Amino acid sequence: MANPLSLLRFNADTGHIWLDEQRMLLLHARALAALRKELFDSLGVERARGLLIRMGFASGQRDGELAVKQRRAGLKTHDAFLLGPQLHSIEGVVSVEKVQLDINLAQGHFYGEFLWTNSWEDEVNISDFGFGDDPACWTQIGYASGYTSTFMGQLVVYKEVECRSQGDALCRIVGQPAERWNDDAYVAYFQPQPFAAQLIDYQIGLDQLRSVQARRRYDSKLVGVSPGFREAFELLSRAADNAITVLLLGETGVGKEVFARWLHENGPRAKGPFIAVNCAAIPHELIEAELFGVEKGAYTGAHLARAGRFERAHGGTLFLDEIGDLPLAAQVKLLRALQTGEVERLGAENSTPFDVRIVAATNVNLQQAMQAGRFRADLFYRLNTFPITIPPLRERTADIPALVDRFVERYGELYRKKVLGLTDKAMRAVLGHPWPGNIRELENVMERAVLLAPDKGFIEASHLSGVAPPAQGGQLDGRGAVTRGAPSDAIDGICTEVLDRNVDLAQLEQRLLQTALQRAGGNLSQAARLLGITRPQLAYRLKKEGVPTA
Repeated sequence: MANPLSLLRFNADTGHIWLDEQRMLLLHARALAALRKELFDSLGVERARGLLIRMGFASGQRDGELAVKQRRAGLKTHDAFLLGPQLHSIEGVVSVEKVQLDINLAQGHFYGEFLWTNSWEDEVNISDFGFGDDPACWTQIGYASGYTSTFMGQLVVYKEVECRSQGDALCRIVGQPAERWNDDAYVAYFQPQPFAAQLIDYQIGLDQLRSVQARRRYDSKLVGVSPGFREAFELLSRAADNAITVLLLGETGVGKEVFARWLHENGPRAKGPFIAVNCAAIPHELIEAELFGVEKGAYTGAHLARAGRFERAHGGTLFLDEIGDLPLAAQVKLLRALQTGEVERLGAENSTPFDVRIVAATNVNLQQAMQAGRFRADLFYRLNTFPITIPPLRERTADIPALVDRFVERYGELYRKKVLGLTDKAMRAVLGHPWPGNIRELENVMERAVLLAPDKGFIEASHLSGVAPPAQGGQLDGRGAVTRGAPSDAIDGICTEVLDRNVDLAQLEQRLLQTALQRAGGNLSQAARLLGITRPQLAYRLKKEGVPTA
């Protein structure tokens, strides 16, 4: 890596600062110092020390993941490790100078010694408390330990053997595997402590928390906290304990069959069969035989009698998916079956009674289909007893992180990979995607991302097929100034290649507009951000170039 500054991006339009794939914050040092002092005053020195060490440890882990990524990309081990000290300086925490560094990943050996100058933590500690007998760069010690532990794949702990807060000229730290220190009391600072749970126990009654948990009936297969989901789930819960016919409405991929299965599994018919039939997937000439059954010899090729889906679902639930695509002839027979509680196999002389709960689903506007003569009004009113509308994923943004966690866990187990989750930038991209395919599309994207992500690593924005990454924003140049757009050497390379290939300028602009629009999934605002222009400017250029937008 030529310069770690190239990993840092600023986007004032969206309020984001990115360090590669991780979101960063630009904080006032005195504001953080005030929080630090309040921790001491409220919790005491020992507990505050542990909290600060663990906070730094978590920060170091994220930068350590970035260093591991660079190492996997081919950067030499020694150079990849030194990315951490450089990032610590870039982040405004401290200036780091290497004294000694011995690394052997294969043998698990590590020894590091570094000098710190211009430590922000020293400055605020001396300002707030003066000089003392103990070192004070606890957040920084946590960072160095978290960074190195992630890089080495084992717990590595640093100690501050010299510190300005003790009156030393500068700070000196030494790091090695935790067991080499033979200091369990010190290593314990890096382990979570139970006192936070005790504080919560004092302030909030556990009985109240348990009662809230008891009221949450969300099954593990249904995930959501958004208002639209909660409304749909509340209706579903009310219908679960009886046999009322339920009509599930929603776009393709919103999870209608998952809702139907939850209804079955949480109702009185849970021990009976759940039979699903996709009315759109069965040829029209076979739909009646599939639904109602057929007697031997009823038609050419019917060599055996066969029960239909109604009979097979006896005592359970029959899920009629894509009911809006059912042909009119089958609609007549379905209505009769629902009215009489009996079905008549093709070629049979007698009817067979059935006892099933009907759950239907469609992504078609049935009222419009009625007006167009494609769906019978009497059947609609029969099915529309208890309609439940499942909102599309674009209206359930609050549910996306939980759904992502579910799919990452599911496919991590399936493919025997330990994926730690999504980077901040990847999650931002997921939250900003319109998801026209809804949960089904999200699940497919996450499955592919799990396969592409490194084992024990994170899913990055580049692993998300068809999902546009967030706008990059400005970048720091070598002088520390923020510049917008790509580095000049990258632009020069693109221009040279365009000229060498004799690409027509108008053709290039048209292709660039098309690519941005495709990457943004047809979202003009998102495509405009990718191009660094406004939405009206993009709309004008698309119209001028004759690029279709839908």
